[in-house]
Amino acid sequence: MTPKERVLAAIGHQQPDRVPIQTYLTPEIHQQLADHFGAADVHGALGVDFRGVSARFTGTERPIPEDCASVDEWGTGYIMKEYPGGTYPEPFHQPLAALSSIDDVEAYPWPTVDDYDFSDLRNQCAELSDYAVCLGGAGIPDIVNGVGRGRGMEAVLLDIITQDPVGTAIIDKRCDFYYDYCRKALETAGDRIDILCLGEDCGNQNGPMFDPAVFDQFFRPRLQRFYDLGHEFGCAVMMHSCGSTRKLMPRFIEMGLDVLDAVQPEPSGMNPEEVKREFGAQLTFCGMISTQHTLPHGTEAECRAEARHRIEIIGKGGGYIFSPAHCIQPDTPLENVLAIYEEALGLAEGALQNARA
Repeated sequence: MTPKERVLAAIGHQQPDRVPIQTYLTPEIHQQLADHFGAADVHGALGVDFRGVSARFTGTERPIPEDCASVDEWGTGYIMKEYPGGTYPEPFHQPLAALSSIDDVEAYPWPTVDDYDFSDLRNQCAELSDYAVCLGGAGIPDIVNGVGRGRGMEAVLLDIITQDPVGTAIIDKRCDFYYDYCRKALETAGDRIDILCLGEDCGNQNGPMFDPAVFDQFFRPRLQRFYDLGHEFGCAVMMHSCGSTRKLMPRFIEMGLDVLDAVQPEPSGMNPEEVKREFGAQLTFCGMISTQHTLPHGTEAECRAEARHRIEIIGKGGGYIFSPAHCIQPDTPLENVLAIYEEALGLAEGALQNARA
């Protein structure tokens, strides 16, 4: 099977020749793997079956705010902050927090699809035609995290609960931009794109981030149009959500979600065998390799055992994509990372570990 055929078979709940493979890596782990393999194509070395395409930004770069290291398309400025496990960009300049009226929202310089060139998308897809071609990612529309970075997490959560008109208008500016971006991309190259990738963190360690009634009222209509857009162009729809989403899975299924990514096994109610048994006939699961416990703290043997369990039990009959449950953190032993991908690829023990530059 080609990577594309393998992925689409699994999403169609058919048994592929091997489990489809995805990966999520912090920059530090990516660099360690690149150094290990002596190659820039880390995804190729790990057997990843997915590749992404995107439009090219051609607009005017925003000025970087004072004391910041970078700025995003929404005007949020970031500093680089060191933690014990690695270095991460953290929001420092939060311009959306200053918007206090609808007039402020309308006057703000929001990004527009006119800042992007979509003309090369079909060529990008053609070059990756053997792979499962993905458009988007976990940042689309990513209401809570995306708006929270520019407005403050507490503020956006209050906006959602109270349905504050100004906060809701800001959220809808983000959703509208990404909807327009995805629609234009799919109109340009939709017949060559296999998966529309989205993201919204709907859960935490103990359960849903919001009461299901809040999800139904606020999130569902905003996410539904993205799901419908992907299906309009014949794409599978894949959505990332951290945390415990078990209580929301029936809603995801009703809405037409095809793939739930990247499923964490540790939060309440997220036992892999249980969610597979309850929802696996209708949802494909991506993830389930523990990045909280097994990968960073387990032995190599424990990592191999977890990988084999996911492949043989969760992946039986399709409906599973092998992946870490989140970005693999810098404190993870490299031999553990290589071990799980040896299992996924069906390689002899040590095959990737000995594939040194």
